[in-house]
Amino acid sequence: MNRSSSNERQRIIVGISGASGAIYGVRLLQLLRTLNIETHLVISKSAQITLKYETGLAPADVKALADFNYTSTDIGAAISSGSFKVGGMIVAPCSIKTLSEIATGITSSLLSRAADVALKERKRLVLIVRETPLHLGHLRSMAAVTEAGAIVYPPVPAFYAKPESIEAMVDHTLGRVLDLFGLESQTVRRWDPKHIG
Repeated sequence: MNRSSSNERQRIIVGISGASGAIYGVRLLQLLRTLNIETHLVISKSAQITLKYETGLAPADVKALADFNYTSTDIGAAISSGSFKVGGMIVAPCSIKTLSEIATGITSSLLSRAADVALKERKRLVLIVRETPLHLGHLRSMAAVTEAGAIVYPPVPAFYAKPESIEAMVDHTLGRVLDLFGLESQTVRRWDPKHIG
């Protein structure tokens, strides 16, 4: 665990699974820090490999961006309990394995357990599902988590924003995710039909 918490700060759990798109989790932590949100981070074992390959960052580098962090095997962690007060959870990116565990309620790690708890406590849960193409099992899992109260948010670029870099696309997507929590990140280029032409 890193810095001490404050009871007045909003808390959000961030999960980073092993799907491609590790930058979403890293950048999310950076944005939440600028918004003074208390972050509780859990990184899956697979994500540690993806982080290094896609971003060059070691798990310790990413953990340093969070206020608190937990190992994926620590099923007794505070975030595994419904009594832990939190505003919600974002899994960025969310692998199909993690999605499927959340959909069935059969959780094998702290990451999927914390997401399951968010659902049962009726907290906002956003899953940045990173997979394509999708077969019927994937779609059924997406439908199941949606019926349980989660929001499935594939990281689809908004080309109307005319992004000039991968970073701009990532920031726009995460800004829209943070919109779902009532948080203004200043990273979204809002649609304005007056700019057409």
